[in-house]
Amino acid sequence: PDHVRQMQEHGLQPIDLVAVNLYAFEKTVANPACTLGEAIENIDIGGPTMLRSSAKNFQDVTVIVDPADYPQVLAEIKATGNTTLKTRFRLAVKVFALTSAYDTAIVNWLKSVDVDANPYFK
Repeated sequence: PDHVRQMQEHGLQPIDLVAVNLYAFEKTVANPACTLGEAIENIDIGGPTMLRSSAKNFQDVTVIVDPADYPQVLAEIKATGNTTLKTRFRLAVKVFALTSAYDTAIVNWLKSVDVDANPYFK
């Protein structure tokens, strides 16, 4: 494929491991004094994008969103130089569950904003 050729031309190595911790949106909005501006500032855009694209490519990419998975991933890499396809698939499923829950939390909080009373809209 063309992207492989371009990577070779530029001396780039493929990405085979991605670990991302998302902005703490739910923690931020749990504060009753949280403003709409603060909430918006804590909506992670790049993290979910990297996670989803990595999880989609689980055949070649190990993607980690849960620090509890670090020991297993490290053990597999130390033992064999990579993670198994089964491990990569299970981790990818966790990614899609997390990003779905993250987006749901954002939607639910934004739906609770009273646009008629919120000073952000004045």
